[in-house]
Amino acid sequence: MAEGSLSDMIGVKDEVVKKACAAAVKANKSPEKPFVLEKIKVSSEAVNIFAFPASWRVADLYVSNGKPFGETKINVEQFPSLRSIGNDEAALVNEASLTRFQLVMSNHTLQNEVSKAITEGKQIIFTGHSSGASMANLITFWTLEEYLNPNKNQHYRPPICITFGAPLIGNHIFSHATNRENWSRYFVHFVMRFDMVPRISLAPFTSIERMFGTILQLFATSRLSALDPTRASAASEFYTTVMRNAATVTSHAACILKGSTNLLLETVTNFVDLSPYRPFGTFVFCAGNGQLTVIRNADAVLQVLFHAAQTSDLSQVSEVAKSSILQHQIQNYEAELQDSLMMQNVVCLDQLERLPLSADGSNSDVVTALDGLGMNPKARLCLRAAGELQKQKRRNEKKISREINTKALPSMNDLEEYKASCALNKGYFDAFKVQKEPRDFQANVKRLVLAGVWDETIEMLKRYELPDDFEGKKDWIDLGTSFRRLVEPLDIANYYRHLKNEDTGPYMIKARPKRYRYTQRWLEHANRTPKAVITESTFWAEVEELCSWTSTNKPFEDVKERVVQLEQNIKGWIQKGEITKDVLLRDPTFVNLWENLPREHKATTSCIANIIV
Repeated sequence: MAEGSLSDMIGVKDEVVKKACAAAVKANKSPEKPFVLEKIKVSSEAVNIFAFPASWRVADLYVSNGKPFGETKINVEQFPSLRSIGNDEAALVNEASLTRFQLVMSNHTLQNEVSKAITEGKQIIFTGHSSGASMANLITFWTLEEYLNPNKNQHYRPPICITFGAPLIGNHIFSHATNRENWSRYFVHFVMRFDMVPRISLAPFTSIERMFGTILQLFATSRLSALDPTRASAASEFYTTVMRNAATVTSHAACILKGSTNLLLETVTNFVDLSPYRPFGTFVFCAGNGQLTVIRNADAVLQVLFHAAQTSDLSQVSEVAKSSILQHQIQNYEAELQDSLMMQNVVCLDQLERLPLSADGSNSDVVTALDGLGMNPKARLCLRAAGELQKQKRRNEKKISREINTKALPSMNDLEEYKASCALNKGYFDAFKVQKEPRDFQANVKRLVLAGVWDETIEMLKRYELPDDFEGKKDWIDLGTSFRRLVEPLDIANYYRHLKNEDTGPYMIKARPKRYRYTQRWLEHANRTPKAVITESTFWAEVEELCSWTSTNKPFEDVKERVVQLEQNIKGWIQKGEITKDVLLRDPTFVNLWENLPREHKATTSCIANIIV
């Protein structure tokens, strides 16, 4: 467990945190403005703080879109990183927050100010309180996508998002993507122990709809210090409802963390609507006594959100419910930060699997922090499970690495030699397809070994049993690309060698394994290139399909567009060195296609005629 200053743990100076909170206060006082811009200097460094006001309108937190939690798929064209790349699954986001974000972005003043500040090399801070924090989060993502795109030549300073009492706005893919892109460190969320807004998204809107307007007005009251009996009753009902739903979500998540295989887990999700929203980024929990606890593990944060705000004594519900309202007020965050930053009593829970399950008379800072957040033995066990799961993911990564080094790489080297030897005769693709020589059989054995290793890797990724940054590592992208280019042509050859039934259909539609789809998407995302229908590793499937078409004597016009596109792709791949013309000239399958194309097309239209001749 790490102990030290807050600035060392979150990478943001204390003065910047305090200035961000002050800007959030100022923004809340001007709700008619889309944002407030504060230009300050910290240690002679220029810092631009963009603060977004909170909204206390129900429609700005939930929309009735037929989903119990008001979620929708995010636009991956606008946010290409907010998806699971291999699964090609877009993140879910709170639709009300997304709609408000689009409205704010329609004001080009914000975009112009952000562009000016970032191109001038200034540090940008996006901040907000409550629903204003949702805007800060989404606009930070937009800025990261716009200015930290790896294809851009400029190297801009990344923005930092600092939020106070932020509601959860996205599903697990937000956390997955921020870790994969190494963006998690740019999001810092301050949460008071009993503040209900960071937990509010864990309850379906229908369960709180009746009382929601009243509660929002209590949140909006700037100097609320007490509640009358009517509002106290509403606060208690609201607190109880949110925490009951939070208990269901976190209990289900805890069972998964602990590796439960009980089929009841799947059955529960068929009958109970569980919130899709999950934490992402770095969380700083304020215990209310000057103690700050930093947690980066999203699974652990979810557990703390529940356990820190619950009470086992029914007689305390009214008092805790009151605190859940009062602690959300921005001035309480400001006061808490002033005290906490002065005391610098900060603990980072970064070795969760080693957390003590009980105090055992210890006076360590870790135990004090856990006690301050109300972490009972059950809660600590959940935190340990979150740490163990992360360790298991790293162990899985090491296991896959060993499989790659001991099995995959030697097999890839053997296939490279096989490919080179085939180039001297009829070609890599057709030689493997015909399977006439012993070396073709050996190549098939190597193909199956490689397929096994990569299938295991992809299945672990699909089930999130590997670290979130696994598919984002450049070495894995390079290795996956080499594997795909080397092995997929053999899979295609094997597929068409055994193809007997016309109903089986084209390889790209019917038979392409996930191991190639995943690795292709890794590369496309890393280079920010559009999805390719035909790639340098799948063009043999297209050649086979076109050969089949031309042999039926159907009009060339029916396939001309596909032929022209394939030729353009081949020219590009040859220019990039991804395939060689020798591969085409020696392979009977491609030669057969070329010879059956109309003379006029080859003489006047084809862009590879001078390469083939």
